[in-house]
Amino acid sequence: MSTFFLQQLINGLTLGSVYGLIAIGYTMVYGIIGMINFAHGEVYMISAYLCAIGLALLSFFGLQSFPLLILGTLVFTIVVTGVYGWTIERIAYKPLRNSTRLAPLISAIGMSLILQNYAQLSQGPRQQGVPTMLDGVIRLHLGDGFVQITYTKVFILVASFAGMLVLTWIINHTRLGRMCRAVQQDRKMASILGINTDRIISLVFVIGAAMAGLAGVLITMNYGTFDFYVGFVIGIKAFTAAVLGGIGSLPGAMLGGLILGVAEAQFSGMVNSDYKDVFSFGLLVMILIFRPQGLHGRPFVAKV
Repeated sequence: MSTFFLQQLINGLTLGSVYGLIAIGYTMVYGIIGMINFAHGEVYMISAYLCAIGLALLSFFGLQSFPLLILGTLVFTIVVTGVYGWTIERIAYKPLRNSTRLAPLISAIGMSLILQNYAQLSQGPRQQGVPTMLDGVIRLHLGDGFVQITYTKVFILVASFAGMLVLTWIINHTRLGRMCRAVQQDRKMASILGINTDRIISLVFVIGAAMAGLAGVLITMNYGTFDFYVGFVIGIKAFTAAVLGGIGSLPGAMLGGLILGVAEAQFSGMVNSDYKDVFSFGLLVMILIFRPQGLHGRPFVAKV
């Protein structure tokens, strides 16, 4: 196995873990209300801006060497993006919950455009830069070549899988998780049994947005630059990951993200990085045509 392949594998796993985090938000919202939150990618974009502003302030005051302050900035960013998720649910979805399925879809797209333009007007259309916080590289020599992974990528992998494991534990082993699963299986029956379904739906939006916020923080630290349009591209790729893994499945979302990230990295390295977005979007079309239920999902059955 060549060192080039291994290097691209590491790059793909790093990127794929971030796709998986964002895909979790798509799959959780779909599992609860049966609709896709098309403003989800913009939550990721907002978190990137918040992270950049926070880290830039730390760097400006010479505080970038204090790990607790950096961690506090990241946690604050995640919390604020959770509030954005709650706001999106309250404005774009809750008033239209009993309307036709098309109305919330249009409303979510409208929220997406509002957030995009808000970011463009407040921060400008130019690319934003993020100061480097984690210096250092781990280099593994294999034969005549070597494979390297930065401390930032190690942090991304650890944080992504930790977030996934914590969320899985919450969903499967806590009272809150049981209520979420009850609302997902039968919202009317859950309401009859005394579960506040409105609160659970809002909470799912908050959790999904927080996962996107974590992803925005991580990928911004990795690439160092972003712009107001990044939420759309990353959002579509994360949606591809959710569909690939099986929409509605948390493990499937993470699996789909990892597969997409590795496939995109290998395509970029072996074919042409200029067409990596075309590859990802083409993969989405192929999945929807040949296996819309995804790898971890069940076939769709319509009762007539």
